[in-house]
Amino acid sequence: MCRNIRPLNNFEPPATSDEVSAAALQYVRKVSGTTKPSQANQAIFDQAVREIAHITEHLLEDLVTTAPPKNRDVEAAKARARAELRYAR
Repeated sequence: MCRNIRPLNNFEPPATSDEVSAAALQYVRKVSGTTKPSQANQAIFDQAVREIAHITEHLLEDLVTTAPPKNRDVEAAKARARAELRYAR
């Protein structure tokens, strides 16, 4: 999975549309192999981002879990700790 795409399910507060759109953009960039499409492909690139964001929002709304919601600040601290270990020199 692309490192820039973060899990969005089961967080309190829930993922925002901006977070969902950012994940969709990263996905389309990864799949298309480009960060900036040509002018000829810009419209289809943008359409793909919108459609994937839309479907992702539906997915997040419909997923069911019995686990308690995760705290964003706690999860971010855990990620920073993992990064310090991974990139420590």
